[in-house]
Amino acid sequence: MISRISARWANIELTIAGFLAATITGLILLNVVTRSLGTALFWVDELAIYAMAWMTFLGASAALHYGQAVAVTIFTDVLKDRLRLITIKLVDLIIFIFALLMLWFCWIWYSPVELAQAGFDTTVFQEFTFNFIYAEPTTTLGIKKFWIWLAMWVFALGATLHSTANLLKPAKTSLEAAL
Repeated sequence: MISRISARWANIELTIAGFLAATITGLILLNVVTRSLGTALFWVDELAIYAMAWMTFLGASAALHYGQAVAVTIFTDVLKDRLRLITIKLVDLIIFIFALLMLWFCWIWYSPVELAQAGFDTTVFQEFTFNFIYAEPTTTLGIKKFWIWLAMWVFALGATLHSTANLLKPAKTSLEAAL
């Protein structure tokens, strides 16, 4: 069940990441054209950077599902099957712990309970917590940066889902995927 949910979520992540890749290409081409005409649109640079960040986090999360994350296998390649399997599951556990920590850090960073206690008034929230996450605008787009930083939440949730599915995957399947 969780493996199917993970697969569907990874498919959604890759679809959105692909759309963002196309968007980045279009934005860069737009930037080249407008700069050559002497009427640069500075917001295009910033939007391309944010689209790249979102694309990267979505792709990294999906890579965990597909087992395509960057890995140095010089150590595991020489291990016997049983030790290799233990090592693979240990790596899955470490990724799972990392994903849970990312969720925890995002929770602390966004402080949703404190924001609710402040009546969703960001000024009161800032005075109470000295956390200015909801106040900082982007440089040229003028939107609040916390919308951009939601990519961290999406990554943390996806990484938690995918790493949980990897941990629950049968041992033989994990070993076959690594080979």
